[in-house]
Amino acid sequence: MNIALLAAFWAVSIMFVITPGADWAYAISAGMRDRAVPPAVAGLLLGHLVATLIVAAGVGALIAAIPLALTMLTILGAACLLWLGTGLIANPPIPVAADQQGQYSWRRWAVRGAGISGLNPKVFLLFLALLPQFTDVSTAWPMPLQIVALGSVHIFNCAIIYLMVGYASRAILRTRPQAARAVGRVSGILMIILAIALVAESQLR
Repeated sequence: MNIALLAAFWAVSIMFVITPGADWAYAISAGMRDRAVPPAVAGLLLGHLVATLIVAAGVGALIAAIPLALTMLTILGAACLLWLGTGLIANPPIPVAADQQGQYSWRRWAVRGAGISGLNPKVFLLFLALLPQFTDVSTAWPMPLQIVALGSVHIFNCAIIYLMVGYASRAILRTRPQAARAVGRVSGILMIILAIALVAESQLR
């Protein structure tokens, strides 16, 4: 695979990843729970992986060409963000110890993370528009394999940044419960705004 294209994609990918959004908000909320950051980030990465595989399989272009399918994806993603955002506002997280968490906490954090990124149509459309531009038709690598390789670079970037965001939020806010609640509520508001924006953008399309 063309190394120059791979490096260029890495630079573009990292710019997207460091831009705060729903993934950041979720990583921050996970930082308020001891040991919740790894499963939360793993869930977010799983959603990105699914989007990568869909685009690599060629299904992405088909879904994007069907307005109803894209609308349903948008509604599901917005509903997920709305549900999580409302929960964060009503019950903002504060730093707690591992023994204060529920038995199925890890599973819930992972599933919710996968829902946030996997049902986000912006992630899907971004991959659909961005990944093919950095492929090389002259290389021996098949197009699907190139897309998977590019997606893997993006997922690696996401893993580093989201882990940093999650652990940094815990380190900064663990002794400031009031600030932690405020950040949790802001994260919830951000998720709700993104949900509304997704639906509004879908209607404009």
